[in-house]
Amino acid sequence: MRQREALRREQIRRETETALRDSGLMLDPERRNLFESRYIQERRKIEQSLRHQIETERQQQLPSLIQQLKKEFQPQQQSNGTPTMRPTGSPKSGKSEASPRDR
Repeated sequence: MRQREALRREQIRRETETALRDSGLMLDPERRNLFESRYIQERRKIEQSLRHQIETERQQQLPSLIQQLKKEFQPQQQSNGTPTMRPTGSPKSGKSEASPRDR
């Protein structure tokens, strides 16, 4: 866990340096430290906003996913009354594999 955090800090440090270089600014050490602090602060705000957006979208999509899985995994009744599994396939393509009796 510590190693992952150290790698994250190093990545942010490199990206901060890149942002400063890309800005074209030539700053004294004090202003450079201020730039780095603000960059990290604003970056955290952006990342927090993106996490919130992703979580909101996930929560909106979960009910339809649950319904889709419920339909897919709910046993179907055959004519003799024994449950069978539905054929599997890609949920997005709408295609499923043919069952042996369909072949």
